[in-house]
This record gives sequence, structure tokens and C-alpha cells, in this order.
Amino acid sequence: MSIILMSDPRVAAIPVADCGEPLVDVRESLLVDDRKADAADAFVHIRQGVLDRLLHAQSLLPGGLRLLFIEGYRPPHLQRRYFEQYADELRTANPAWTQEQVHEAASRFVSPPEIAPHSAGAAVDLTLVDADGRELDMGTRVNASPEESDGACYTDAPGLSGRARTNRTTLGSALSSAGLINYCTEWWHWSLGDRYWALQTGQPAALYGPVDLPQKPRVSGR
Repeated sequence: MSIILMSDPRVAAIPVADCGEPLVDVRESLLVDDRKADAADAFVHIRQGVLDRLLHAQSLLPGGLRLLFIEGYRPPHLQRRYFEQYADELRTANPAWTQEQVHEAASRFVSPPEIAPHSAGAAVDLTLVDADGRELDMGTRVNASPEESDGACYTDAPGLSGRARTNRTTLGSALSSAGLINYCTEWWHWSLGDRYWALQTGQPAALYGPVDLPQKPRVSGR
């Protein structure tokens, strides 16, 4: 099966008809890990519709298992920094590559900023934990690059242990049943309502486009 990468022109060609749903904080609803925490707490936000689907997916998990939320919303400036840093690493390691090759390879692991699902509040990086909060064996860590993991970050990568394969299947079955789709180069990345989701599900437009996180009200001092 051929992989459609985020850099594919068909993704950028999908129009956006933003439905206006707000970004919401997931901390009262889901177990959240703080490894991607930021000063503005942007990472704990996603669109309301995405949260609703995640809660449904969690209800479908076998007893004792829960979703562990790693990162949701990512401000556009941060998305651009991640993409450019990874592209620079690839360019250094592969000096013969053209700019187009670098851009395409970078999109395996970081979405191009102009169409990034995270910056629309439409994507979430997550994994599974047991009743004691221990992360299940998924074959790689969350956010392991293709180079670091030797390709094992791909959702259907060959050579995984039986346990890791089963755990990925458990996660994927619950999230797929709830309507989310996976970016198959990253087993942990799932989304709903973004351009990539629209292309993969045959929708005429994305439900969510790039959005800014509302500023927290300042408390005036005396």
C-alpha cells in the first residue's frame, strides 16, 4: 500500500471550511503526560469535536487501559521550528538530496507548517497506559523518528514484537472506531477534521483550519 505523505499536493489542495469549534483543555477529561508541556499550556488543547471522539475511543478500550494524551495543539511558530530543524538534520545527513526530497522526507515525521493538523487543533499524539499508569510496549517511544527507530515508528512496520503489534492494534481499533485517522508513519499520531483526514475519508473540505490559542486573561496587580 502506498503512503500518502503530508507533503502530497493533494493534501494542501483540500479547502478548509472551519466549523468554529473552540479549542478546549483536555486535563479534566483525559490523563495527560507533561513531556511536551509549554509555558502557555497550548499542548493540552484540541478542538471540542476531537475531544469528544477521544472520550468515545477511551470507552471502547479493554478494561484497565486508558489513553495517555501527549500533545494536541501546536502553535504555528512551533510547528515551523520543528519542521525546519528536522529538515536541516536531513539536509546535513543527505547533502545530495534536492530541496524537494528534503521537504518530502521531513513530512514523514513533521507536517509542513502550512497544513499541519496539530496547528488546527485537529491532531493528537497519544499512547496507552495500564491501570497503574505504565505505558504499554508500542515498539518505539512516542515521537521516535524514522532514523532513530529504523522505521519502526511506521504503524504497520515489520519486525515488531507480538506484544507491541497487539498494543498498536488495540489503540488503533478504538481510535478508528471513534472516527479518527492515523498518519501511518507515526503510530501515535491521530486526527479528525483536518485536511489530511478530509483527503483520506473522501470529505470535500476540512472542518478545522489553523487557529490561534486564546490568550489567558491577565490578572492586574495593585
